[in-house]
Amino acid sequence: MHSHESHIQNFSILVQLILVLPFLISLVSYIVAVFYSNQHKKNWSHFRTMSWILGHLCAIITLIGPFAELTHINFSAHMVGHLLLGMLAPLLIALAAPMTLLLRTIPVKTARLISRILRNSYFSFVRNPIIATILNIGGLWLLYTTPLFNMMHESSILFILIHIHIFLAGYLFTIAFIYIDPTPHQQSYIFRSIVLLVALTAHSILSKYIYAHPPNHVSSEQAELGAMIMYYGGDAIEIGLVYLLFYQWFNKTRGSLSTKVIPSS
Repeated sequence: MHSHESHIQNFSILVQLILVLPFLISLVSYIVAVFYSNQHKKNWSHFRTMSWILGHLCAIITLIGPFAELTHINFSAHMVGHLLLGMLAPLLIALAAPMTLLLRTIPVKTARLISRILRNSYFSFVRNPIIATILNIGGLWLLYTTPLFNMMHESSILFILIHIHIFLAGYLFTIAFIYIDPTPHQQSYIFRSIVLLVALTAHSILSKYIYAHPPNHVSSEQAELGAMIMYYGGDAIEIGLVYLLFYQWFNKTRGSLSTKVIPSS
């Protein structure tokens, strides 16, 4: 990859601060909302609060500090950063149910307005599992199989935009398959399962492609190690996503069966 001198020149503190600032604001806002909500309603789940904090920590250590700088010059570290920012952080943040917390914290009138906005057809479109997969997995294919990966390390603006996309696409991908927050336009479990299987396959194939075809300025040794991190690390996080999807499916099916076997009086 690039030399350390080139990295220092391009990867400024300002870039790190721009990327990490939204996460710091989001982290503090959520905790303030939890305290405010607990004063008026039932205590908010500690599990959700911890998921929010851990998800943000995964993103923050990827975007600022020594590890963030290492991801810029070491492809293996870069791939660990990809797993943290694009997969684990979105999953943990989705589990924190931020929209549910927001809706129960703000005034009822504002909550109803936000609910109507979320029912907009645009949100239904981008949250479709197929669209979310194209934005997330398709974006990764574009990044690692074209000169875009090299361009990202030459342009601070491109670096910022791509990292914002990696997180947002990862979050959108997660909430397209598992429903933690209120979801107006729900897709069937069968449809989500099929699309998820295709998406996970495409992610695995990409890691094997990187193993055989390293991105520009990445050595074969670094590419092979990075590809294995992407393959096996991605599998570990994807197992969690699959488990949650099937767990929700199982609960819904069990509820339906229980309703059927209970005789009506």
